[in-house]
Amino acid sequence: MSAAVPADGRPPLLALSTVTRRFGGLAAVDGVDLALRQGALLCLIGPNGCGKTTLFNLITGELAPTSGEIRFDGSRIGGLRPFEVARRGILRKFQIPGVYADLSVAENLRIAAHSRRLRGAGDVDARTTPDALLDLVRLSHRRAVLASDLPHGERQWLEIAMVVAASPRLMLLDEPTTGMTAAETRATVALVRDLHAETGVAAIVIEHDMAFVAELDAPCAFMLRGRIAIEGSFEEVRAAPLVRDAYLGAAV
Repeated sequence: MSAAVPADGRPPLLALSTVTRRFGGLAAVDGVDLALRQGALLCLIGPNGCGKTTLFNLITGELAPTSGEIRFDGSRIGGLRPFEVARRGILRKFQIPGVYADLSVAENLRIAAHSRRLRGAGDVDARTTPDALLDLVRLSHRRAVLASDLPHGERQWLEIAMVVAASPRLMLLDEPTTGMTAAETRATVALVRDLHAETGVAAIVIEHDMAFVAELDAPCAFMLRGRIAIEGSFEEVRAAPLVRDAYLGAAV
């Protein structure tokens, strides 16, 4: 059983049961079962077209499942609209940074924190105030800089901080290192680790950069042809012949 799966008798925070999404005759997601406990961190990996992004779209309400059930904190959310899912505390960072380019770094975080209040997400946690998050994502020295003037890696970090500032219960990160240099990728590993350790927010990360996944060293789920084929530690998943043949390559 993956470390991401509940093992203490408590119901999972997120539970997918035989979730399928068809487009015509094609099953982009095909009977997926997945459970994620409170505060868990999971990497979702697999080759292009295996269904990872479709799975995120199903969790966030961008798509409705053709069949199966999605539950969050015990309640069914499959088929809810995206804003209804977000109100329950599932927030997503996309591959392309969605920051407010003409506002400063600090102003972007204040807007994100305001969205938390609009969702009725409760009192501000001292760990997720704009000042605390600026420190955590290494942007304190950039607080007055316009988001448009940030290099690509720092824009990605700002958007991750904006998601955390909105007080999610589950954070979905879609390829957070896309377009980053090797140095930025290493820094992003530390950033994700620090944010997870400091806030305790559950997170699922889609990532293609295996150096990132290896260094993050979180439980992994490997998708292939719309199904979760293998779950386990990164080392366990990487060693599986199916993974080596289908995605990582013989050199891994």
